[in-house]
Amino acid sequence: MAPKRKDPSEFDFLKKLALDKGAVEAKVIPANQIVIEDRVVLKCRSGCPSYGKKLTCPPFVPTVSEFRKILKNYTHALLIKFGVEAEADDEVSRNYLRFQYDPNASKEQKEKVTKFLSDHAKDRSRIHLAVLELEKAAFTQGYAFATGLFGPCYLCEECNVKNGVCIHPTMARFAEHAVGVNVKKTTEKAGIPIRFPFQKKPDRIALLLID
Repeated sequence: MAPKRKDPSEFDFLKKLALDKGAVEAKVIPANQIVIEDRVVLKCRSGCPSYGKKLTCPPFVPTVSEFRKILKNYTHALLIKFGVEAEADDEVSRNYLRFQYDPNASKEQKEKVTKFLSDHAKDRSRIHLAVLELEKAAFTQGYAFATGLFGPCYLCEECNVKNGVCIHPTMARFAEHAVGVNVKKTTEKAGIPIRFPFQKKPDRIALLLID
């Protein structure tokens, strides 16, 4: 049986907290408006350097089919857009993965992407903590199954994949795309689209599932 619908206004306290924590936009949407596609995780398998190297990424996370079933137990989600401080020029924004791993990339290109990723790591850490605070705030107000989605995870320099046990289980969360969320389509549907490829500064999106 589907969960009983709630008045979205009861989650206004979470929207306010999100904005207080640095979000540039926050919007409560029906959970069934989150766009889930099987093809999203194909990008994880074909080109993402985190694949198989993080316990919060495929193949260690719920499958797309499993997540579709899980999502049916939620009535709403808080969609949050965060701004960042890290900047990159057009060349880096369109090629940062290639510059990071291509041995033929120039020294200047590698230095640019290294600086961008270093600066962005601070953004990710700030946003990650904000998502956890939002999840806790929802939990303390009686939404026991509130769960944040944000990633990929960078809590550790190297994930404890070999032993199969996360050493930060209370902090680590799955990335939205890791479970099949098409972030671009979901944000467009919600009226707060993201720019991709990004220009100068990337938009960072998080989801808080609430019921």
